[in-house]
Amino acid sequence: MTIVPPSAGEPRRPEGPRDPGDAWVVASTGERYWGRFGAAGLLAVDPDRGVLLQHRVSWSHFGGTWGLPGGALHEGESAIAGAQREASEEAGVPEGAVRPRFTSVLDLDIWSYTTLVADVVAPFDPVISDPESVALEWVALEEVDGRPLHPGFGDAWPRLRRLLEVRPALVVDAANVVGSVPDGWWRDRAGAAARLHASLAGLGVPATDLELPGEIWFPAVSFVVEGQAKAIEPDADDDAVRIVRAPAEGDDAIVAEASRLVDEGRAVTVVTSDRELRARVEDAGARVQGAGWLRGLIG
Repeated sequence: MTIVPPSAGEPRRPEGPRDPGDAWVVASTGERYWGRFGAAGLLAVDPDRGVLLQHRVSWSHFGGTWGLPGGALHEGESAIAGAQREASEEAGVPEGAVRPRFTSVLDLDIWSYTTLVADVVAPFDPVISDPESVALEWVALEEVDGRPLHPGFGDAWPRLRRLLEVRPALVVDAANVVGSVPDGWWRDRAGAAARLHASLAGLGVPATDLELPGEIWFPAVSFVVEGQAKAIEPDADDDAVRIVRAPAEGDDAIVAEASRLVDEGRAVTVVTSDRELRARVEDAGARVQGAGWLRGLIG
């Protein structure tokens, strides 16, 4: 592998690279890949308008094709942060306008590209905010294949489109998870539940743990509380971590929520270590992970 800086204006901006990551990675066979530390891009999905695509300027790598806002990662930058930064720089995607759904990674050992697939939660109009774009458009899913696609995106699109149909969800047995650690939760049940609820915001789950393709998923979470814990309030208006207050028995509410989500076509995982409840939710079509599994994810 060789690291080669670009010539002025290619493939990034006319004034040349701005960061040590803006360089070619050249394989022993001669193939070139942009981004010394890898690269990432954002596939923003709007339920009404389709996906956001970028028509690449002619002087860029594979200029004239359609692909995703994206580019080289900075040193030490996560792929998710890099995808969001590049989308902001190249398409004016506002902070907080999208919510991550999953990541998909092309790993070539010497170089990797991460696609962050994210749902639009605050509709926006893209803005050409640097010279790398000729146009930015929302394109209906069924029309994407009709565009001249960037080769990398063209190869990935069939798989990404199939994964857009997958909607994982977690149903958390809050009382069971809170009670799995002897940290004094019994002195303030509502406070302990509130702390657990806050820790679930933006939770990323390894795809293998959900028996799904891809690398990391960010499932919607139903947080089922009972008894004194029903007094908790969310820290923010975030429907990705939805509080479900059990009207009576918590187990019944968990089974009802899991059944509702399964009926919606969701890939449901219930988080509980209660054996009797496990059997009930499995009968409803959900998978189960134990309280220790969730504790391990949130640290």
